[in-house]
Amino acid sequence: MHLAYPAVLAVLLFCTGLYGVLARRNAILVLMSVELMLNAVNLNLVAFDVWLRDTLHAGQALTLFTIAIAAAEIGIGLAIVLMVYRNRGTADIDRLRDNAETPDGDAAAHEQTGKKAEATA
Repeated sequence: MHLAYPAVLAVLLFCTGLYGVLARRNAILVLMSVELMLNAVNLNLVAFDVWLRDTLHAGQALTLFTIAIAAAEIGIGLAIVLMVYRNRGTADIDRLRDNAETPDGDAAAHEQTGKKAEATA
């Protein structure tokens, strides 16, 4: 088998994942796109390992480490997404950026709420 076939498939997978990361607004779909990108890397590692006829099978060993890291990343990522969804009611990434705390805006907001609390007391 030629090296071009898995390499082209890996490029297509990586580009699909990159598009998903850049264009999607749902956090779960972004995590799935990151998984597609990692699987494209895994495909390249195994394809080059077979093509180079490595006796140590270093590409396959690195693929196992990448799979383990991807599993841990998905577990932590899904936990974070679930906590954000419980607290805010949405997993939309654009709304999460709008609610981000800024150092200047955060201090001004605390001063305003403090003045409102004093006025009502």
